[in-house]
Amino acid sequence: MIKLYDKGVYLLNGAEIIEDHVNVLSELKSKTGTQNISKEDAKEGTMAYEILHNHNTSSSKDKLKIKFDKLTSHDITFVGIVQTARASGLEKFPVPYVLTNCHNSLCAVGGTINEDDHMFGLSCAKKYGGVYVPPHQAVIHQYAREMLAAGGSMILGSDSHTRYGALGTMAMGEGGPEIVKQLLSRTYDINMPEVVAVYLTGTPRKGVGPQDVALAIIGAVFANGYVNNKVMEFVGDGIKNLSVDFRIGIDVMTTETTCLSSIWETDTQVKDFYEIHNRPKDYKELKPKAVAYYDGMVYVDLSQIKPMIAMPFHPSNVYSIDDLNANLYDILDEVEKKALVSLDNNKVKYSLKDKVRNGRLYVDQGTIAGCAGGGFENICDAADILNGKYIGADEFSLSVYPASQPVFMELVKNGSIAKLMETGATIRTAFCGPCFGAGDVPANNGFSIRHTTRNFPNREGSKITNGQIASVALMDARSIAATAANKGYLTSAEDVDVNFTKPKYFFDSKIYDNRVYNGVGKADPSVEIKFGPGIVDWPAMTALSEDLILKVVSEIHDPVTTTDELIPSGETSSYRSNPLGLAEFTLSRKDPAYVGRAKEVQKAEKARIAGEDIIAANGELKEVYDQIATKFKIDEKVTQIGSTIYAVKPGDGSAREQAASCQKVLGGFANIAKEYATKRYRSNLINWGMLPFLYDGELPFANGDYIFVKDIKKAVADKVSEIKAYVVNKGMKEFTLRLGELTDDEREIILKGCLINYYRG
Repeated sequence: MIKLYDKGVYLLNGAEIIEDHVNVLSELKSKTGTQNISKEDAKEGTMAYEILHNHNTSSSKDKLKIKFDKLTSHDITFVGIVQTARASGLEKFPVPYVLTNCHNSLCAVGGTINEDDHMFGLSCAKKYGGVYVPPHQAVIHQYAREMLAAGGSMILGSDSHTRYGALGTMAMGEGGPEIVKQLLSRTYDINMPEVVAVYLTGTPRKGVGPQDVALAIIGAVFANGYVNNKVMEFVGDGIKNLSVDFRIGIDVMTTETTCLSSIWETDTQVKDFYEIHNRPKDYKELKPKAVAYYDGMVYVDLSQIKPMIAMPFHPSNVYSIDDLNANLYDILDEVEKKALVSLDNNKVKYSLKDKVRNGRLYVDQGTIAGCAGGGFENICDAADILNGKYIGADEFSLSVYPASQPVFMELVKNGSIAKLMETGATIRTAFCGPCFGAGDVPANNGFSIRHTTRNFPNREGSKITNGQIASVALMDARSIAATAANKGYLTSAEDVDVNFTKPKYFFDSKIYDNRVYNGVGKADPSVEIKFGPGIVDWPAMTALSEDLILKVVSEIHDPVTTTDELIPSGETSSYRSNPLGLAEFTLSRKDPAYVGRAKEVQKAEKARIAGEDIIAANGELKEVYDQIATKFKIDEKVTQIGSTIYAVKPGDGSAREQAASCQKVLGGFANIAKEYATKRYRSNLINWGMLPFLYDGELPFANGDYIFVKDIKKAVADKVSEIKAYVVNKGMKEFTLRLGELTDDEREIILKGCLINYYRG
């Protein structure tokens, strides 16, 4: 089904695969008749290299400084981004910047907070020359596919699922500060990434959808880090057997592999997509050169992939639906044991075996939604499966969210919506809520199957700390519909008899023409920005001091810590425009005592800055200073005092910068990790002036310990990679922290204390 190559591979004419070996260049010269072939030249044969090279503003092929063509954000990120950019000197948007409103459009918590954010966005689009997409019009990524993507271009978005590779656009999801850099006409600085080919061959079986293929790939590459921070380049003879909607459905899920970005070969079907969307000039044919070298290959036989399910609590926890049904109790027992890690062995009772009825797994809820599930073809196929069926009058419910108003309108016109409504399903407007726990929350102990992007803990809206627990499994819309047709009993789409009608899609742009504000190139400085009472400026942040005292205030040993666990999604989304208000939720579902501990440490730092008595603010520090004095002479006035957390591998998942900024506004000055799950989380730490320390080995410290780092400012400035640190309350026990590779700009940002300070000078 899926094979991972142990070595790099050469791809000849987009078809022939030659694994790297000692005499491979001789073999290539023989096959191509070309004498001047080298691995370095072949690396430049990828589509990814061509696009990155065309957007690189540096003179180096290895150290890239990228400028993107377009930017996009949604309503739980754009307020903080624009506020940061304004504080850093923003005058106007230098490239098209689209502000969509799809995350807080149905969340009723917080009074007028959500709509206040929307009005802030509209006023900023007018003042700085941006695009404003009102609530319910489109989810962020569907609008980008319909209106922004272009062959050979690059788009940066402040949402982790910013992926438009199937349309020939290299897109990346990053934290807000990276968007700020582009708004200030700065660059996205990365090393040239490795590129891994995803070779697709064969034709999907009837009933298999894009989510099935995506989950199979995620299951094969996530745990081993095969594509971590690399570009996934989709090639192969199987691409022609996939509709563009199918390709998009696979592509958007590449985020869950932890890759950096994705790009696909384009063909006449993609050309048709652009013509349907009235943008024929945006099509560009993309394919690898005659000889292209890849740092690895994921070989996928589409004909062997069956309907899949990603069980709680990660998209990589993958089984085929047939295997699950055939080995029900064994697999459910395995899933429950894995869940204990994600739930931190919490006292909340968690059982999936309770969902077995008459030997079948019963599901409480089905949802088809968002940038992954809400596409035209997914919903049409689901309607065909459910045509003439009924979902029943028991616990099971089904909701469907078309990804945009144009998609919704076409589904109304072709009768798909009527078919679905007749079954008992409910139809909603474009909304991302079911993907992050702000919509379709099931009852306590509920089990939800969703064609969305993630199934991390609490993504379904439950709160373990309040005794609530529910869980999500990811599935394709077709198998969700098959399950609905069986009134909630888990069913593979291969097990239903259906005639897929495959109606043609017609895009009507009048909805956007009449409703979306387009101010590109029309910035009006006279416009007053509308601030609601929930929109609060970033607090002042100080520069890095000479020496540093850190107190460990949380210690997490899960194999991976998601951004959802660092700052929860769901009900917190209404507070994302208030840095201090949102910070109250930091680690609330993983370590509820974290906020209180961090604030206690922060009292001492506030006293230091104000020139007040530090010991009076935190009595623990007297002993800390006494211990440090046994080895070093320090000046308390220039010794910063902050908190840190330890996590094995933090930062999987969302691009949201708040996973880092919330720690910073509570006085966090560092993370210590064995490794960082994604580049974007590490970048968020740096952009908020936090030290991204690395430590591999048995920990010399524990939660509650104080760590002293001498001459930290000098070490960062002098580009030192390894730094001596001391566990103060363990007799100044010495150990070594690493900083990893940092660019000159990143070092300066850390020294200044945050990106805002860096741009202020």
